[in-house]
Amino acid sequence: MTRVLVFAGSARRVSLNKKLARVAAEAVRGAGGAATLIDLADFALPLYHGDLEVESGIPAPVRELAALVRSHAALMIASPENNTSVSALLKNTLDWISRIKDEPAFAGKVAALLAASTGHFGGVRGLYHLRAILNSLGVDVLAQQFVLPRANTAFDTEGRLVDALQAEQVNRLAARLVDVAARLGESPG
Repeated sequence: MTRVLVFAGSARRVSLNKKLARVAAEAVRGAGGAATLIDLADFALPLYHGDLEVESGIPAPVRELAALVRSHAALMIASPENNTSVSALLKNTLDWISRIKDEPAFAGKVAALLAASTGHFGGVRGLYHLRAILNSLGVDVLAQQFVLPRANTAFDTEGRLVDALQAEQVNRLAARLVDVAARLGESPG
């Protein structure tokens, strides 16, 4: 079974992208994949600083996250858009994990990107930057992506997408990710 690590690039407790990540995890399961949904807020990472890395090494939570990435064939990331780019939390997480050179976590992975925003663009502008970052780390990012504009009105009280077409788009993206990851071969774990 294809293992997919699903997370949002937000630490907010009521994050719209966390809601979207939960929907995406269910879609992965519906597509026959094994979804592991994590919350980046559960991993206390310091702000990346080269001197800190030299003095103290790679923090344990970074190693834990890197091991999670390595043990999954694919990533499904719901990314908030901050000033038309990725969130500081997500960038910091990717930066720290990329510093582990003896056991690279990202190379050979495939990813699907999603974004939720209260605005009209749905977070699409930030996905351009996330795609570039992930590509530079050796991640193959699917051309298909999903953006959710006006996300503050898009979920019902159970956390499901209200619009059936939007829910189907997430389902198709998850199915594509599971299929591509399976074709590329499962990672160990």
